[in-house]
Amino acid sequence: MKYLSFTLFFLFISFPFLFAQSGITKSKKIEINNFIVKENLLKNDKIAVIACDSNETPLENVSGTFQFNINGFKQELKFNDGVAIAPQQIDKSTFVYLRHENDNGTHGKLYYVLKKEQDLKLYKINWFVLVLVPLIIIFLATMFRKLIVIAAILLMVLFIFNSNNGLKLGTFFDTIIDGLKSLF
Repeated sequence: MKYLSFTLFFLFISFPFLFAQSGITKSKKIEINNFIVKENLLKNDKIAVIACDSNETPLENVSGTFQFNINGFKQELKFNDGVAIAPQQIDKSTFVYLRHENDNGTHGKLYYVLKKEQDLKLYKINWFVLVLVPLIIIFLATMFRKLIVIAAILLMVLFIFNSNNGLKLGTFFDTIIDGLKSLF
């Protein structure tokens, strides 16, 4: 009877520790709330998406598959240690709009990828610049009536350049809307 009570007491005390791993380490849901885009280190004309915090410090604990929208196409990016490589190669200079949606909202960024020989240079484009440049041209045209034709030509050249390099009107407005949402 002593051994039975001792065994039951031991099992009663040790039972929570048998399953401690599943109880203590509940899987914390990993989300990407910010990211940056860089050239892939292999220099194979691909871009790398790096998960980071609000200070743009890379998060190395992000691993798994996350749904992204790249220039309107859904892509599943596989993150290993906070880095994922986009599957498409970039063969000419273009705009790249990346968007990720999770429980905390939609996170989108617009980049201009300048391709020179074997290198890719990425420039992040702020939504404010997208609005400001055409507004300045329109403002100057209204201030100086003689510049209306020049302003119209500049706006057309800007529109054609953007369209030929992948920045369609939908992407333009999505970038502005995402930027406005980030203000509030």
